[in-house]
Amino acid sequence: MGHRGRSELRGRAHGPDPFGRDAQDRIRIAQGAAKLIAEHGIADWSLAKRKAVRELLLPERTALPGDDEIESALADYHALFGGEQHVAQLREQREQALHWMQRLAQFEPSLVGGVAAGWASAHSDIQLDLVAPSAKAVELALLNAGIAYRTMNADDDGPQRIHVDAPSGSVRLSVRTPEEARQRPRRDRHGAEAVRLTAVELSALLASTSKP
Repeated sequence: MGHRGRSELRGRAHGPDPFGRDAQDRIRIAQGAAKLIAEHGIADWSLAKRKAVRELLLPERTALPGDDEIESALADYHALFGGEQHVAQLREQREQALHWMQRLAQFEPSLVGGVAAGWASAHSDIQLDLVAPSAKAVELALLNAGIAYRTMNADDDGPQRIHVDAPSGSVRLSVRTPEEARQRPRRDRHGAEAVRLTAVELSALLASTSKP
């Protein structure tokens, strides 16, 4: 982590200081990455973090914030700078999400990610979690409905993913088997409950918020 003083290195032997230099750097990197994601549409969050490190003139080996910290920084960014434009954009994305959830109702869709939690930028995908025996079942339903799609490479231990282009942004479908859905983590690494909205919950949320 660069050439820092011996006292700091000795301190790390007892664990990270939540109020020290490292914590401050993580906050600054998260804020810088959030700005890049929101303003420039950088989809690769790892790239946004590294670019923020360079812009802040920090050592390349500086510890990077987690994605949950980027999400929090994005929420703060939109609260400060988004205004009515962000409110309108988020509503449009949620309305589009509800449209797709209704079309894919047979697969028990849940809205997750930034559109569900409220930190999505104009460049964010609409993320839907689906439950199906396999991704092929979802692909067949899309084919029968005449909907163009493309498959995405899944992580080694992640769900199968399907990508659909939509007027209000791309829709990313993550397909889990019923067993995988039951084993899905309900909380993030900090213990916070993940935001997940059913079509009924999303419809109620839209009805409770007036258009800007």
